[in-house]
Amino acid sequence: MTTVEETPTEVGGVPVMQVTLRIKRMNPEGVGDHAPGEDYWEEFHIEAHATDGVLDALHKIKWEQDGSLAFRRSCAHGVCGSDAMRINARNRLACKTLLKDLNPSKPILVEPIAGLPVEKDLIVDMEPFFASYREIMPFLMTTGPTPERERLQSPEERARFDDTTKCIMCAACTTACPVFWTDGQYFGPQAIVGAHRFIFDSRDEGQWDRLEILNDKAGVWKCRTAFNCTEACPRGIEVTKAISEVKRALNTGEI
Repeated sequence: MTTVEETPTEVGGVPVMQVTLRIKRMNPEGVGDHAPGEDYWEEFHIEAHATDGVLDALHKIKWEQDGSLAFRRSCAHGVCGSDAMRINARNRLACKTLLKDLNPSKPILVEPIAGLPVEKDLIVDMEPFFASYREIMPFLMTTGPTPERERLQSPEERARFDDTTKCIMCAACTTACPVFWTDGQYFGPQAIVGAHRFIFDSRDEGQWDRLEILNDKAGVWKCRTAFNCTEACPRGIEVTKAISEVKRALNTGEI
């Protein structure tokens, strides 16, 4: 039973509320009654302001109640993407998710993102995710001499891949994908988004190398168009649309 009653505040003040976070934890060395590697849930009760985000709540728990709680964070402004986690059964950035938007009258569930090995508490091993990204060669590929000035392109040419340049590599899309959860080979949505950014860049000459990689059994044809990736992206990237554009390029031979 939990949570939440708002404490009256002065006129113009930020409302204060009591919130419960139920956090899925795992200690690889074991702790208390829990064996090494065993998953378990632990509840924490905190006082928070209406303007606080989940990351603020996690900081409060770590600094005031349990210093062993492990989670990643860096910029805390939705730019670095390091604090992606599963909050109330949806992938989100902890720094951009306000407690007041999560129905704080009930316990807020916080789990590590799915499909990647958990190292401790909310921290996962990101190496499989980055390995898929490296596979699609995420860098500009050109031939010929380096120009004396920058490589130019028109606004229309830039617009073709503008959406996929917004990716912050938080892994929210890939770890929301049911195919990624169950298929040990699928590159995942983010790697395809990363490839899209270069495939449709008029300055790049490696489009067909990347398309050949994505035409592999681990590539775009694994996508089942579930739209989980698009819904999970904290930057609003139309991930499923980008994947469809890559599929169309493979089907038509036209970029």
